[in-house]
Amino acid sequence: MASSSAGYFPPLEQPGSSSSSRSPPKPATVGEDSDNDDPVAASFSGDQGLLADDPLESDGEDIVSFKRKQKQTPGSRFLSAISGHGSNSRQATPSPIRGGTPTLITGRPMGLNTVGASRDTGSNSKDGGSLDWYVEGPGRRVGYQDLTAIDWIFEYTKERQRLRMLYSSASGLLGYAVQFWDASQVWILLILTGLAAGVFAASIDVASDWLGDVKTGYCSAGEGGGHFYLNKYFCCYGYDELAQCGDWIPWSLALHITSAGGKWFIEYFFFVMFSIVFAISASVLVKEFALYAKHSGIPEIKTVLGGFVIRRFMGAWTLAIKSLGLCLAVASGMWLGKEGPLVHVACCCANLFMKLFGSINDNEARKREVLSAAAAAGISVAFGSPIGGVLFSLEQLSYYFPDKTMWQSFVCAMTAAVTLQALDPFRSGKLVLYQVTYSTGWHGFEMIPFAILGIFGGIYGGLFIKTNMKVAQWKKAATWLPGPVTQVMLVALITALVNYPNFYMRAQSSELVSSLFAECSKVLDDQFGLCKTGSATVSNIFLLIFAAILGFFLASITFGLQIPAGIILPSMAIGALFGRAVGIVMEIWVHNHPKFFPFASCEPDVPCVTPGTYAIIGAAAALGGVTRMTVSIVVIMFELTGALTYVLPIMIAVMISKWVGDAFGKRGIYESWIHFNEYPFLDNSDESLIPDIPVSQIMTRIEDLVVLTATGHTIASLTNILATQPYRGFPVISDPREAIFLGYISRAELEYNLQSATQAPRSLPPETEAFFSHQPLADPRTTLDLRPWMDQTPLTLPSRSNLLLTANYFQKLGLRYVLFSDKGVLQGILTKKDVWYVLNGAEETRRTMGGDEMNIPTGLARENGEGEERGLLNNDGESIDTAPISPGNDVAML
Repeated sequence: MASSSAGYFPPLEQPGSSSSSRSPPKPATVGEDSDNDDPVAASFSGDQGLLADDPLESDGEDIVSFKRKQKQTPGSRFLSAISGHGSNSRQATPSPIRGGTPTLITGRPMGLNTVGASRDTGSNSKDGGSLDWYVEGPGRRVGYQDLTAIDWIFEYTKERQRLRMLYSSASGLLGYAVQFWDASQVWILLILTGLAAGVFAASIDVASDWLGDVKTGYCSAGEGGGHFYLNKYFCCYGYDELAQCGDWIPWSLALHITSAGGKWFIEYFFFVMFSIVFAISASVLVKEFALYAKHSGIPEIKTVLGGFVIRRFMGAWTLAIKSLGLCLAVASGMWLGKEGPLVHVACCCANLFMKLFGSINDNEARKREVLSAAAAAGISVAFGSPIGGVLFSLEQLSYYFPDKTMWQSFVCAMTAAVTLQALDPFRSGKLVLYQVTYSTGWHGFEMIPFAILGIFGGIYGGLFIKTNMKVAQWKKAATWLPGPVTQVMLVALITALVNYPNFYMRAQSSELVSSLFAECSKVLDDQFGLCKTGSATVSNIFLLIFAAILGFFLASITFGLQIPAGIILPSMAIGALFGRAVGIVMEIWVHNHPKFFPFASCEPDVPCVTPGTYAIIGAAAALGGVTRMTVSIVVIMFELTGALTYVLPIMIAVMISKWVGDAFGKRGIYESWIHFNEYPFLDNSDESLIPDIPVSQIMTRIEDLVVLTATGHTIASLTNILATQPYRGFPVISDPREAIFLGYISRAELEYNLQSATQAPRSLPPETEAFFSHQPLADPRTTLDLRPWMDQTPLTLPSRSNLLLTANYFQKLGLRYVLFSDKGVLQGILTKKDVWYVLNGAEETRRTMGGDEMNIPTGLARENGEGEERGLLNNDGESIDTAPISPGNDVAML
């Protein structure tokens, strides 16, 4: 290891001062791409090690360059042919390694931390020798680290370069075949994803229905009870009313209990017991095998589509445990749904199929386009709404949604819906259990109760989000709470004890919603008694509202547990319960006062009010209030009902619901969980106010940065820097005095090169010289040139730029970092995480509370990289180790 010494350098010169070393950077070429070093893309790229094959060792013709080659004149091309050297050939002049030991500068001019300043400052200039077109550009990548952000610009540039090479090298019939296969891969992938999403959705529907019915009894049909695997509906298939079915044996009858009290107690006991067993089983599976299978997954998917890398979030184990755990969780009767988790399941299917297509799997931007389409397929099979699924992906999930992605999403969603229709899990021709149709219209006077339902949906959404977030914050702060499995068990116990006595809450949520949506004239089996003569009573209204209130509190404590759980269906159930109650009120009013002037439009022999339509509109309003979606909800509800006449009332209710919900806060439930977990998601459509200040007031200034000089390093000194400095990247400058900005190198690329250079075939000794600028006298066989792995063309702005402009760069371009320089002199850096803190109001808190004294649990890596899995893999209720956040250091780390 080279010794390190501290040195002091004079202050930086002013930007206007002249210096021979301040010549502008000279053009060079970029090497072959790989993956980026950020934390959500790696979840899809798999566990690729940093020590993969070194692209530097590949043939020069295969190196991807983002610059056009310089044209040769006929004369120069002729001379090259005579001399036998191509236009890109280079002759390296061997030279001994320059002497001098690299130094780690601890004293800093104006606070500047420079690493590896050479004693020979004359060689720090970027000038010298011929232009090296091979190594200058955005740099090569070795793969994204977990919980980092991807480089959107680099990924799309890489894809354009791949297509350019593909079309330029393809000729003849074989070339057209290669192009056709390349263009067909994404469509094959989308069709496979749609097929898999439909199969998984049908399987989950069948399994969860059977497990849910097991809580009440079993099927004795078949020889020797061989049809025990049938749920109650299929066991009694053919009966107009399930009560007439003798093949379904309740547990009280199986145990030969005859007394009324004994029957009620035994059935209550089995209901509670199976509910707890199912819930604990789902939680244990999640905890032991795939922790990413918990929750709905939509906040994480939204963060992933925004350019974040989460390893193993969409792996095979996550898919298996999410599917199995979802069956158990839904069957437990807890107030959760499977619609949101089905989006995660569909994205997992797409991620697995992507591994079959290298051109897609190797590009993080293309991955996210496919995942947007897969998310649409998830909603398509959840609601039987392919168009609604496309709009859901566009409105709620996708960060970047070009026209081609919409078309791809439509194909994937359509394939999933067709697959589910072909499998027909309910044997009713319906894609979902609560798909209904209406034969009557609505009247003008009903716009008032529809508007009331919209107000209710907004109030419900705002209160639910605040309550759910308060519960989550309380669980994070309360260290005395039991483990996550015990929490699930307790909530399942409370839910089962509350659900069984209430007739409306005892059934599965999908069955409840189906009965609430139904039009009474088409109901054959009225298991809840909502359509019986005389059912429009005050007692039924009270029970419906009471069930909605209980469901609100149960859903508030359930969403966020370590169990697969969605919030879409519970919200729809709560809205449908309240809407049905309002519909019954209107039905009683019209029946008792038929001569009231608003009811003059009612026909005498036709029911004037259909309570089921109020349930539909109440469900749409509640869903809009909790998710803050608009267009996609209207389309989903229209596809559920098939009633075009009810589109206008649904639109009005959803619009009012969003307005009222926004009065409580701009964030929906998914955005609130993103903020709670501190995922660095910058919404490109965010309307949050941005302070009108210069970016220099919040950036990490150069005096607080640890930077690398262009020369004066050895492999040993750089290895020591990585061992002692926790940051995920380092700006590179010419020398400490001039501080001319040369580029930026990420920790992953630097670590990869240092390790691979010391191993076969190069096997360089630790004292080998390493540099970041063109050295014409360096022998490439005995030195380590790090320029191909350094981003020499990062996006830079003047330090006096406005924060609004800088934030828009991050939001619209998906940048990971922006560096600031004045006349070529490095001034500071701003990262995506810093912008996230400013836009979410955390920067002021950090300043007022004192950065170094704060200890905040977080889901992001801080100074030392600790806590990276905290927000995503945080075991609810368990103690959380925290890492100190320093405003300067936190910003410097990438």
